[in-house]
Amino acid sequence: MEILDSFGLESSLFLFQVINFLVILAILTKFLYKPLRNMMDERKRRIEQSLRDADEAKSALENAGMERKQILASAKKDADEMTALNKRQLSVEKEKLTQEAKEHSQQIIEEAKEKAVVELENVSKQAGLISVDLSGKIIAKVFSNLFTEEDKQKILSRALDKIAKGGYEKDSN
Repeated sequence: MEILDSFGLESSLFLFQVINFLVILAILTKFLYKPLRNMMDERKRRIEQSLRDADEAKSALENAGMERKQILASAKKDADEMTALNKRQLSVEKEKLTQEAKEHSQQIIEEAKEKAVVELENVSKQAGLISVDLSGKIIAKVFSNLFTEEDKQKILSRALDKIAKGGYEKDSN
């Protein structure tokens, strides 16, 4: 004990400090070390499981890559066949539609020609009627002072009849 005293340690205080240390060690072991140890073991177990899962996923990915290549090759072959078939069908359909369009346009042209002829006849008739009416008015105005009323009527009737029948040509006087 003298040694402890020479170092300035009190035996009762030292004993309480050792007991304090052991109590804290027991508390830390029970409440900190064991849960921490359990957590570390659980984490280690999860990491190992993740590594196994990653290996399985890697081999599944490799298998999927091979299957993908086979599926793509098959799909490309099918797509090429369908494309060729579609091109042939489109060519036939295009030819059919072109022929129908030609026939339809020819029909439209024929109908337009017929309508144009009818319209030309209508316009010609209307122009003729307007021309006869205008000619009558002009002749009446010109002859009003030159001839008697009876002469004017005779001349006017003959001129109108001839105009109505188309007797006057552009070249005649």
